[in-house]
Amino acid sequence: MLDQTPKEIAVRTGICVNPLKTCQPVGALYAALGVQKCLPHSHGSQGCVSYHRTFLTRHFKEPAVASSSSFTEGASVFGGGANLKQSVKNIFDVYDPDVIAVHTTCLSETIGDDLNAFIQELDIPDGKLVVHCNTPSYVGSHVTGFGQMVAGFIKYLAQKSEPVNKIGVFPGFVNPGDIRELKRLFGLMGVTATILPDTSESLDNPMTGTYQMFPEGGTSIEEIRSLGSVKRALALGPVASKEPALVLKSKCGVETDLMVLPMGLARVDAFIMKLKEISGAPVPQELELERGRLLDLMLDANQYFHQKKVAIFGDPDTVTGLTAMALELGLAPKYVATGTPGEAFVTEVNGLLDQYEAKNGTRVKASADLFELHQWIKNEPVDLLLGTSYGKQIAKAEDIPLVRAGFPILDRYGHAHHPLIGYAGTRRLAELILGALMDRYDRDCADEDLDVVM
Repeated sequence: MLDQTPKEIAVRTGICVNPLKTCQPVGALYAALGVQKCLPHSHGSQGCVSYHRTFLTRHFKEPAVASSSSFTEGASVFGGGANLKQSVKNIFDVYDPDVIAVHTTCLSETIGDDLNAFIQELDIPDGKLVVHCNTPSYVGSHVTGFGQMVAGFIKYLAQKSEPVNKIGVFPGFVNPGDIRELKRLFGLMGVTATILPDTSESLDNPMTGTYQMFPEGGTSIEEIRSLGSVKRALALGPVASKEPALVLKSKCGVETDLMVLPMGLARVDAFIMKLKEISGAPVPQELELERGRLLDLMLDANQYFHQKKVAIFGDPDTVTGLTAMALELGLAPKYVATGTPGEAFVTEVNGLLDQYEAKNGTRVKASADLFELHQWIKNEPVDLLLGTSYGKQIAKAEDIPLVRAGFPILDRYGHAHHPLIGYAGTRRLAELILGALMDRYDRDCADEDLDVVM
């Protein structure tokens, strides 16, 4: 375990220990699985795609299908064009997807394979499509890889034509449960939307007894094409969704509202007001009641949240949402970290801390790793860890409760099915945090303080 992590912090510039992210192709593969009858294709070695599929399968507890160009020594020296050509032919012959979404890997990027040129030379069957994006693993993280793949679909498929009475939505790197919650909120607010990608069915399939390589659901090719004609687009999560928003504006002139993930009371309020502005419809009573129940929980349990120190870690868009929610609950974020590069993350979190006058020695860092987070905690402990499964070693070593949220959750079941966004998702997460804090109190308190009624 990690109980031998040294307390003394040394400056490290050339090594990452226990990284707080994974590589771009993981995000690209996930995005492609949210497109109807799409087979993700990894242009690199078999080992790469095996890891990426396994990583996603362990989080979603669903098979993450993908193919590979299967580089060997020859392709590594002479290029992978011939491998891609043969792969595409085999895929269409054997699996018959509607679209193949190719993403690059470290190997194919390092040797300089030109995917644009390769794809133009392919013999693609009538009615079938091949799209691509560039996702070297030594740049960005799985979150930026996700955005690159979504942008790739826009570049290849979005078309400007007759305006359609709907909006486009880039949901960000979120779980299937979050996509379903978005759809529910759109329905309640009278908003018609095309969501790209839509993983609510493809990676959260019911058990039917029959295996489907291409599950029902996902964003259709026609829906992606129509994104060039929507009246407006919403891009949720700036790190994951900014790139596709820029591409859609550049190619088709569609204006986009770049918004944070709707997590926490104030951010959900802002999201609902944006939907109200788009639809012109009043906020339904159902949502007002949901908001009231969330607020009631926050007030009822305030004394248990108040000034409990928390370390928050994970993907940047999710972590900023979790930080906003934690501040609303009355928690005190002590450490806020993401492995994805980008100083905009630091600026946004510091802005939240300033807003709540909560910057009391808080450390905020992008391009961080879990080794450094652990060292911070060794020097000044916290009451709670809020983040991914990779925090469990720190939780065990330092005897701190861990509430799992975000991506990946590898060691528990059901997290991908439930939302973190919206009033409902915020309330559920607040309950999980409250339960963890009260369980710890019950475990540690004196016998005479162990009360059944709190």
